[in-house]
Amino acid sequence: MASDRLREASRDSGEEAEMDMSPMIDMVFLLLIFFIVVSTPLVVKMDKAVDVPIAKHAKKSEDKHGRIVLNVYDDGRFANENGITEGGELLDEGEIARYVREQAEAHKDLQRTPRLHLRGDQEAVFKHSRTAIRAAAEVGVDQVVFSCFPFKK
Repeated sequence: MASDRLREASRDSGEEAEMDMSPMIDMVFLLLIFFIVVSTPLVVKMDKAVDVPIAKHAKKSEDKHGRIVLNVYDDGRFANENGITEGGELLDEGEIARYVREQAEAHKDLQRTPRLHLRGDQEAVFKHSRTAIRAAAEVGVDQVVFSCFPFKK
């Protein structure tokens, strides 16, 4: 009796069972849109007027959050992250501390560790970079990241 029912159930009824994939595709698109909207792209602007030095053992920094970008030019001038080619603000030695303080407070509000990201020209004398590092240290930013390329671009 039970075997008759089993045979009847296993008998080919002529139709194959199909799975409707449209809800799964909808879900994949919804997840894709969610991750695109939630992600925050981080772009570090590069001033073309700064010729970044080459370092043989340069490493790409893993953590890009909390960077306070400061461009150091070969003539000792300083500019914010936009640089002089993008209409950025030129800073004198006294304004560096103000700029770094403002940026550091913004990063601390977002609970990120502020880091000074120096983009120094390869012809710039290190004393200019030292000026920027001292100004950052005065306002409590004690981590410094130097920009360099591992090869000539």
